Amino acid sequence: MKKILFYALILAATVLSTILLIAFLMPKKIIPNYSDEKLRELALSKGLKPVPSSYEELLKLVDDVKNPMTPEKIALGSELFFDTNLSKNRKTSCATCHSFDKDIQNRGVLLSTLMAKNPEITNCAACHLRDQSGVDRFTFSEGDSGTQHPNMLNTQTILNTSFAKYFTWSGEVQSIQEQSANSFQAHYKMNLMPKEVEERIKENPKYAAHFDEVFKDGISFENTTKAIETYVKTLTTRSAYDRYLEGDNSAISHEAKRGLANFIGFGCKGCHNDISLGGQSIQRFPLREFAQVYDLKLNFEIFPELKRLDSEFPFENNGGYLGKKNEHLFRVPILRNVTKTSPYFHNGAVPKIREAVDVMARHQLGRHLTLSQIDEIVAFLQTLEGDLVDYGIKGEK
Repeated sequence: MKKILFYALILAATVLSTILLIAFLMPKKIIPNYSDEKLRELALSKGLKPVPSSYEELLKLVDDVKNPMTPEKIALGSELFFDTNLSKNRKTSCATCHSFDKDIQNRGVLLSTLMAKNPEITNCAACHLRDQSGVDRFTFSEGDSGTQHPNMLNTQTILNTSFAKYFTWSGEVQSIQEQSANSFQAHYKMNLMPKEVEERIKENPKYAAHFDEVFKDGISFENTTKAIETYVKTLTTRSAYDRYLEGDNSAISHEAKRGLANFIGFGCKGCHNDISLGGQSIQRFPLREFAQVYDLKLNFEIFPELKRLDSEFPFENNGGYLGKKNEHLFRVPILRNVTKTSPYFHNGAVPKIREAVDVMARHQLGRHLTLSQIDEIVAFLQTLEGDLVDYGIKGEK
C-alpha cells in the first residue's frame, strides 16, 4: 500500500508540475523592433486611432441625428450630471461614482458628495479626482442610500465612452442615454423613478428656461437623459499616445514603444481596439483555464483525486457575477486612463495594473509574459493617461 501511495504522489506531482509549467513550454513569440514609422503604420492599420482634438472632428464621430449635440444641450447635461438633487436622498450625482477633476468648481462638488456618502474619506480622494479616471476607485460602487450593487460590480470609467458600442459589464446596454436612464432608476444607484426625476428638476427654477431653450417639449425624463448623453460624449481624453499616433516620435519612451509593439503582436489589440481601446465588443473571460490551483485529495485509490479550487475566474469572484446570461461574457473595458482606474476586473479583485496584465496574458492569450514584457506593456498603458479635452464649447448655464 505504501508503494502504491508513493507512486500516486509521484504521478500527482508530475501532473501538477506540467500544469504549472505549461506556459514555459509554449513557443516564444518574438516581437520585432519597429522603427517609429513602421510601428505607427502598424498601429493605425490595426484600427488604433487618436482622439479628435477639435469639437468639429468629435461631432463627425459621435453626433447622433436622434439626439443632436448642441452647446446649449451639452451645458444643460453638465448641470444635470453634477446635480445631487437628482437622487432619492439628494446625496448622489452621476459624478459621485464617475468622478474626474474637470475644474476647481467640479472638484469641490465631487469631494462634498463623496464625503457625504463616506465621512471617513481623506485627502486621498482629492488625488484620485486628479487622476482623470471617471470612476470612484472603490472596489464596488454604492448607491444613494449606501446600497451596494447586488453583484458587487466595480465602476467602469465614463471617460471616452462616446466611442464605445457597448455599456455595462454585460454589454447589454447600447447607448449612454439608456444607461443614464437605468442609473436613475436602479435602487442601488440613484433610486428615482422618471416622474420623481421630473419633479426634482422642476424644483429648480433655472432648469425650466434651460429645458425650454434646448427642447421643444421642455422638461421630461427622456430629455434629461438626452442632455446627459450629449455632455458625456464630450468627456474624452488625449494623451502622449495620441500625439505619437499623430507623428510625434518623442511623445512616448522606447520602453512604451516596445509595449505598444507587444500589445499589437501578442493580440491585445484584437479586443482593445479603435479610439477607446475597448468598449467595442463583448468577449468571453477567461478564455483559458491557465495554471489553475488544484486540491490534492489523498485516498486509498491508485490515483488521488484532483479537484480544481477555482472553476470560474483566476481570482476570487466576490458577488458571484458571471457576465451576460451567466456565460462569462463581458464588455471589453476601455483602456484609456486604465492605470488610473484600479482596482481591476468586474469585481475589483485585482488591485495592481501589472497583475491585471499578467492575468489577461495567461487567461486570454494563453501566454506567460516575461517581467520585461509586462513592464513594457505597462509603460505603454501609462501613455494612455490623458487629460480631458477642452473643446471650447460655450453654452448658457
